[in-house]
Amino acid sequence: MNSGKEKAKRSSLAVWIAGYGLFLIVIGLLGWLSNPAQAKTALISGSVFGSINLLFALFLAKGLLMMRWVTLAVAGVLSMIFVWRSTVSWIAVSNGEPKWVAALLISAMLGASMALIFRLLTEPD
Repeated sequence: MNSGKEKAKRSSLAVWIAGYGLFLIVIGLLGWLSNPAQAKTALISGSVFGSINLLFALFLAKGLLMMRWVTLAVAGVLSMIFVWRSTVSWIAVSNGEPKWVAALLISAMLGASMALIFRLLTEPD
């Protein structure tokens, strides 16, 4: 039987994961709004991965404990992608290209991913 403390811990992690999912959706929307002609992938990827994380949060809150580790794996993969894409964007900015909005948004997603990873790794079982 799950204790109240275990349920509260699951709820806390689920809130973090849901917040991360919503953040990805909002950033994807902002990326698309900044350049609707060329940033359709920002909207699609933000919406897809944000929605996936919202599902992970729901499943974790319902007691499917493995979702913590699935979320960690997905956030880890996304972090690697965000490192790559933010590096490319900041290099473009340093070369005078007008990519600063993309660079900032991708860097924000990297920061949020790292914060979630830290939270998932430091929350005791």
